[in-house]
Amino acid sequence: MTAVFVHGNPETSFVWSELVPELEQRGVEDIVLLSPPGFGGAVPDGFDGTRLAHRDWLIGQLENLGDPVDLVGHDWGAGHVYAVAAERPDLLRSWAADCAGLVHPDYEWHPAAAVWQTEGDGEESVKGIVALDGDELGAAFGVPPRLAPTMAEHLDDTMGDAILKVYRSATQPAMRQLGDQLAQADRRPALLIHPTADPFVPPEMTPPVAARMDAEILALDGLGHWWMFEDPAQAAAGLVDFWARA
Repeated sequence: MTAVFVHGNPETSFVWSELVPELEQRGVEDIVLLSPPGFGGAVPDGFDGTRLAHRDWLIGQLENLGDPVDLVGHDWGAGHVYAVAAERPDLLRSWAADCAGLVHPDYEWHPAAAVWQTEGDGEESVKGIVALDGDELGAAFGVPPRLAPTMAEHLDDTMGDAILKVYRSATQPAMRQLGDQLAQADRRPALLIHPTADPFVPPEMTPPVAARMDAEILALDGLGHWWMFEDPAQAAAGLVDFWARA
């Protein structure tokens, strides 16, 4: 089977660079890394940058692959995975994603997202973030030192524009409605990746989302938002075990 990975904000596919070798060591050979438009990927003509446009982009990518895949998402990539699982579960053999709180009925966006969703304030915030170097980005958002320089290098005006568009298309109740749609969709084997120290999504929201979606939980105790850099071996082992059972 093909394992497809989709990253989030403000990232490129480099975020998977330490996880992929661990997966390969465990016998996973067919791995595809997809970069959403504006987040390391080219922005197609007419692409409006909304969350639904990202969903449809990802659907198109998976259709081109042909057979159902094992889809994995992180951060906004997780949001795109939830959207595809809700809209086109036929494209998936299984799905796995972090940030489960995104589709919890009571989820409220974290403070940085709330700023990006605000006209004027969002533009000023993104302008400042684009100007950060790796050390500053790491200090501001807790990005691991091995990841922060590459993230800062690719964080440009194009990505800044992409950040504003996708977040502003996802003000509530958009994500709550996505959670409702996902709960009603045809089931596929599902795994919620649960780094317990992720500051961007309340950890207590993961178990009820798992129960609602009939999903398993991969608990990564003490790991944060960039779990794939903090302990790639543990994450790879959990994914491979899930895929074997799926």
